[in-house]
Amino acid sequence: MESMHFESRDLARTEEFLNKAYTKMQIGGRTTEVRTRISRTAADSISVDRLEMGFELSYDANPLEKICLCEVSSGTITDHATDGWTDEFRPGDLVSLAPPDRPYAGRIRRATYTITMFDPALLTRVAGAGRKDDSPVRLLSHRPYSRPAARQLSRTIAYLSEQLSNPAVQASPLVRASVAQLLASSVLAAFPNTAAAERAGADPRPSTVRRALAFMESNLDQAITIADIAAAAGVTVRAVQTAFQRHVGATPLAELRRLRLAEVRSELLAADPAERTVAEVAVRWGFHHHGRMAAAYLEQYGELPSTTLSR
Repeated sequence: MESMHFESRDLARTEEFLNKAYTKMQIGGRTTEVRTRISRTAADSISVDRLEMGFELSYDANPLEKICLCEVSSGTITDHATDGWTDEFRPGDLVSLAPPDRPYAGRIRRATYTITMFDPALLTRVAGAGRKDDSPVRLLSHRPYSRPAARQLSRTIAYLSEQLSNPAVQASPLVRASVAQLLASSVLAAFPNTAAAERAGADPRPSTVRRALAFMESNLDQAITIADIAAAAGVTVRAVQTAFQRHVGATPLAELRRLRLAEVRSELLAADPAERTVAEVAVRWGFHHHGRMAAAYLEQYGELPSTTLSR
């Protein structure tokens, strides 16, 4: 894929472009005021597109053969139908538009939105460790687990878009691979999926621990407390602490720190040392004391965060 920019006030030209850039589709609109603006940043099989449709149009599209995430900034997308369900998307919604192998249709009403697309095989590769079989990983819902999960994924996509336009990232296959892995991991954390269902089915830990972990993973960038974790798990603070000690071997807050350090590492691996600092990344994930964070990072990964960033 290549980065690109498109602007038009012609409906037929817009339809021709959409067919080339996405998939075969038919669009319709009754208005003579057609205004379309589309820009793309891309690398390998990943693309992040910003679309502004300044008019109302309907669409009827063939399967994309890709995971397609849509985040609405303004306007609405109504009567969107695919795979047996119909929904409406408003500003702030971040959804998966359709399964990769399913057609879809709907109506755009003067909307501005972001579309992020990538090869569905990326989800399978990232989720592969410990799975029972080699079947492709599928998303089980078009909406994320929760609003916090959607917000976290939205921040990852914004960061991804910034990185894909960076020449240093474009030139480095290793960094591009790290960025792709970060995106896939974020999608798996945000949406119900078959890999998570397998883990839940095989997870011997009690539901208290699983609920607490799901809440923590969806709120890694939020200032959550042990009381918040206990409330999400539906038990008392003492009960959630006891459950974690027995089944995880760590306190809930220690596990929260471990999960946040993993996010720090993913971001450092994808970052350009000339543009990002360890302190900036650390603060993003709630670590305000650099020395303590570096010591914990060294214990967890066997190297200092500065070493990871300089790779």
